[in-house]
Amino acid sequence: MKIEVLGTGCPKCQATERNAAQAVRELGIEAEIIKVDDLVEITARGVMVTPALAIDGEIKCSGRIPSVEEIKGWLKGA
Repeated sequence: MKIEVLGTGCPKCQATERNAAQAVRELGIEAEIIKVDDLVEITARGVMVTPALAIDGEIKCSGRIPSVEEIKGWLKGA
């Protein structure tokens, strides 16, 4: 499973990354968490507001920090 945090590294992007890592730990699953900070790639994927979170290539949210519980729900469904 591949989790991508799309953003420039701002505090909100960092919080999104921390929440994703915590969700993976709590579920006890294996997942690769990748930071995507290239603005050209971010906008090419249709994201206009960061942070954004993608799971296996599918954008799950944009423009806000998803909660650990919310991310866990997406991961269970992935």
